[in-house]
Amino acid sequence: MDALTLLLTRHSQPRLTAPAPCSMALENIKQAALRAPDHAGLKPWEFIVCTDEGLSKLGAILQDSAIKSGKGQESIDRALQLPHRAPMVIVAIAKYIEHEKVPREEQIAATACAVQAMQMAALVQGFAGIWRSGSYAQCPFVKMSLNLSEEDEIVGFLYLGSSKVKPMPKPRVASENYFTHWS
Repeated sequence: MDALTLLLTRHSQPRLTAPAPCSMALENIKQAALRAPDHAGLKPWEFIVCTDEGLSKLGAILQDSAIKSGKGQESIDRALQLPHRAPMVIVAIAKYIEHEKVPREEQIAATACAVQAMQMAALVQGFAGIWRSGSYAQCPFVKMSLNLSEEDEIVGFLYLGSSKVKPMPKPRVASENYFTHWS
């Protein structure tokens, strides 16, 4: 698949199963993240790759968060299983580095670009994925459990694996609804 086709047909896939990327495929995904736009070369990110027992460890953190947040039993039980919706979850973290020319928001954006690059690298290698966020990404308890500072940000959870279903093609979007041209 060429790069333009990849970009024009990109899609998220929430129904994932084994296998997950491994070996060279996983290394390609990691390297794609490290090539993301990065003002001043700060590499303001950290990625936690969760598989096997790592998924259970992440689930336990989410479950503890649900308990501490006073969520109902259904949400508490569900939290434990959330990471198991895929054989791999990559927690994407923007690790803020104080810099006079690179504000925190730009470092978060750079990390988001790295997540996009990882998903594209997975897709082009025949894997599927979905980038999720939600309340757990914003939860102070989850951040504390991952040893993050107050300035750090969980940009999202990238779920990766193999698609259980063939993705439906997305309709083409009218670009004129989103772009204004100044000449």
